[in-house]
Amino acid sequence: MVNNFREYHWPPGGWVIIGGMAAWTAVSTLAYAQPERRGWPLLTADLAVTAACLLATRWIVDPEGLGVGAPTLPMAWVASPVVAWAISGGRRRGAIAAVLMSGADAVVRDGFSQSTANGPVLMLLAGIGVGHIARLAIDAEARLQRAVELEAATRERERLARGIHDSVLQVLALVQRRGAELGGEAAELGRLAGEQEATLRALVTSSAPPAAVAVAGAVRSQAPGTGNGPGRHPDRDPDSRRVDGRVDLRGLLDGHAASGVTIAAPATPVLLPAAVAAEVAAAVGAAVDNVRHHAGPGAKTWLLLEELPDGVTVSIRDNGAGIPDGRLAEAERAGRLGVAQSIRGRVRDLGGTVTVTSVPGSGTEVELHVPR
Repeated sequence: MVNNFREYHWPPGGWVIIGGMAAWTAVSTLAYAQPERRGWPLLTADLAVTAACLLATRWIVDPEGLGVGAPTLPMAWVASPVVAWAISGGRRRGAIAAVLMSGADAVVRDGFSQSTANGPVLMLLAGIGVGHIARLAIDAEARLQRAVELEAATRERERLARGIHDSVLQVLALVQRRGAELGGEAAELGRLAGEQEATLRALVTSSAPPAAVAVAGAVRSQAPGTGNGPGRHPDRDPDSRRVDGRVDLRGLLDGHAASGVTIAAPATPVLLPAAVAAEVAAAVGAAVDNVRHHAGPGAKTWLLLEELPDGVTVSIRDNGAGIPDGRLAEAERAGRLGVAQSIRGRVRDLGGTVTVTSVPGSGTEVELHVPR
């Protein structure tokens, strides 16, 4: 307009339209910045103001020039409401806005011609293309949000399953064994405890997290501290030392010291964040419990704690019966969560790794590595 305003029928009117366009750009920018205002009133007003500025060109610019493709006053500014409609409603809404603006352009130019068709075609392509991309972006964001929620729910379910395995399931299994040994009414109680154990295992290993898991997880605080020695719990261990919110892992592992268990640790404190140390100690406790229950009578256990530059490693080695090939996978399918969740799940959530090495008849070694 600056170069051609002397050729206009009414140059001052052109400056008025340009001023109105600048003012509406500022107003619409502020309005679109507020999500609660991005509704039909603003979209309709945006389209109407833009169409009015476009139609005003007919009285300001030479009509003969418009008929052969001369630029209108708004020029590319007319695409703004088309893009806004496309982002707000997808391809269909963007195409509708493009058709309406193309109709206004046709009125200004007295119809379509080969030299004037470029603008409407480009607006239609912009409305459909931007609308399609915007809808894809919205769908991708929604799917990502669902995936994040599912991952969070899965991790919480696994955490509850680990707690149930370390407390409720262990107690039920103990009741079942002792009841069978005592006989009589105790045997019936043991049978019922075994049924409840099987049911609970099915719940915590099912694909959907049942409400019963949350309820059973709350029982964890009431159950004995199995997996960490009789009545012990990492968060309440009086032997652990806290330094600036960190805990000496050696004090937590000392809770596993017993007949047949030898612990080797550095002479200096191995400090970890309290939550991390508690999870590591619980995973070690689950490994020690596995030795006690499955390695065979008289099996001995050696715990080795190492502090490395990149993290902490705990090795649990025994001289028991070992693990037959395929036994761990079979146990996981059967809902036995000792290695799958209480050990591997805990360490995985800390960003660490678990290595299980076993030879039938020659014992087992479980190595836990947790990065700093």
